[in-house]
Amino acid sequence: MTGHSFPDRTDLSILDALQDDFPLVPRPFQEIAQRTGISEHDLLVRLKRLTDAGVLRGISPVLESSRMGIGSATLVAMHLPDERVEEVATIVSGYPEVSHNFRRDHHYCLWFTICGKDDREVGRVLHEIAGRTGTTPGDLLDLPTVERLKIDVRFPFHAVGKGREGHGQD
Repeated sequence: MTGHSFPDRTDLSILDALQDDFPLVPRPFQEIAQRTGISEHDLLVRLKRLTDAGVLRGISPVLESSRMGIGSATLVAMHLPDERVEEVATIVSGYPEVSHNFRRDHHYCLWFTICGKDDREVGRVLHEIAGRTGTTPGDLLDLPTVERLKIDVRFPFHAVGKGREGHGQD
């Protein structure tokens, strides 16, 4: 692989293949390797290289939450003094209903998502978090999901590599 541009055509084909339906078989990477015309070992080496270079951040499923019994969600923003952010983030992250929890450089510095089977469950969790953290209603933004939009975004990487004749593998 030395002497070739990075990422090369094979890398781009791998990135394309990872965006398709991930095979639910005992050896999914073997099947993806076959789709891209390389060995499973070479695929795994390339995936590590792409990850180490920051090109690939991870491979994860996109779940249809409603089919899993999740019928309600809200995005919550909290205003907190800087010295309490870590403490409150730890409390928030302890709830299995919280799927994201991150800090922002903003008046509302802690943001998180609560998901549950219905609005009542989500409201109960938010009320409990507010009580445990001593957060007042004036320091909370509750932004419930009004409409779910599912957007299937795929990037055609292999098309990018077509202009690189002589700079990689097929």
